[in-house]
Amino acid sequence: MNDWPEGWSDDNRGTRYGRGSTGAQPEGARVMRQVRRPAPGARPGPGPSAPQYGGVPQQPSYVDGGEVPGGYDGGYDSGYNTGQVYGTPGGHGPGGPAGRGPRPAPNWRRRIKWTSITVASVLVVTTVGTYFWADSKLRREVDLSKVIDRPASGEGTNYLIVGSDSREGMSKEEKKKLHTGSAEGKRTDSMMILHVGGNGDTLISLPRDSDVEIPSYKGSESGKTYPATGRHTKLNAAYAEDGPELLVRTVEYNTGLHIDHYVEIGFAGFANIVDAVGGVEITIDKPFKDKYSGADFQAGKQTLDGEQALAFVRTRHAFAASDLERTKNQQKFLAALAHQVATPGTVLNPFKFYPTMGAGLDSLIVDKDMGLYDLGSMFFAMKGVNGGDGTSMNMPISGSRGGNLVWDKAKVKTLVKELNNDEKVTVTGN
Repeated sequence: MNDWPEGWSDDNRGTRYGRGSTGAQPEGARVMRQVRRPAPGARPGPGPSAPQYGGVPQQPSYVDGGEVPGGYDGGYDSGYNTGQVYGTPGGHGPGGPAGRGPRPAPNWRRRIKWTSITVASVLVVTTVGTYFWADSKLRREVDLSKVIDRPASGEGTNYLIVGSDSREGMSKEEKKKLHTGSAEGKRTDSMMILHVGGNGDTLISLPRDSDVEIPSYKGSESGKTYPATGRHTKLNAAYAEDGPELLVRTVEYNTGLHIDHYVEIGFAGFANIVDAVGGVEITIDKPFKDKYSGADFQAGKQTLDGEQALAFVRTRHAFAASDLERTKNQQKFLAALAHQVATPGTVLNPFKFYPTMGAGLDSLIVDKDMGLYDLGSMFFAMKGVNGGDGTSMNMPISGSRGGNLVWDKAKVKTLVKELNNDEKVTVTGN
């Protein structure tokens, strides 16, 4: 079998050196023909024609890293022609290509501007979102328009703040843990009037055993008007009889003070707020214990959790002054709670702020005209009273009747006049 390509023979081999050669000169370096493999998926086609025997296959030539047309490798550059084997691109020194200037300095003014715009936008969106979230959680369930024969409004704003013994939403285990009992319906454990004005804020506790006259009123559910009969009873009985509207009507009738807003919180809500804020620090002057409320406290500074706080503000059997001493403790604790909520550790910590806001707003029942601004004003006024910027007192008492506490009419008249005129309060309570 002939080893030579078709058309070739030993006769046209010419003078060669190597195997079977009789030439005197040694055989030169043999040039291997480069074979290009087809691209993946391409159909095989006829390769380049074989060069004439004895010829040298055309080799790629490189100029500036490129292949001279007609070369074999489609622009492949080994890097030797440009010097780009080791070192920087283009074979230049560390400075890079000739003529390339230094990188421009960052525009800090522009960066600060856009960072400020971004932060401001986030704050605005967060603030607006928080406002609508909080506003939607307010339970506006009390309609003060149902209250009849109301006294004229005075200067400043008056809030009636009520702590009810509502067990709404509490399980049997929670009732047992918080020593609330399982009584049906709702009564008031505490009632306070907070006056917010330009001459200092005033917080006045109304003992629940206060002797008051039930005036004529319109039923909150029936809409029927009930005439006055001169009936006297405890203040908290008015709430039990026909709810917040009758309580407001009774307070206004017996004081002559116009109530602008109503705020109520139940047992569970109160405890949840205290726990959400991480407890409230308070100083207890004397140790006391009460099996009815579950209170068991030593004297000194201590931090109360929700369960302990509820026991603290509900205790009255442990004191000789009973309800009067309890109202003082309630004022003291609520002011301390307002102070704790307003600390930077709560306000600036979203993991505390939002749970505290959520627990408070979920458990508050307010009047239909109450807004977040009004609620905030009330909150900061209570904080101010705790800080010494206002006055806290009990309603002045002159004696008792049938076990009920009788208000000092002369002092109450002076107190209401000063509040209506937004003057500095000079009256003192028990």
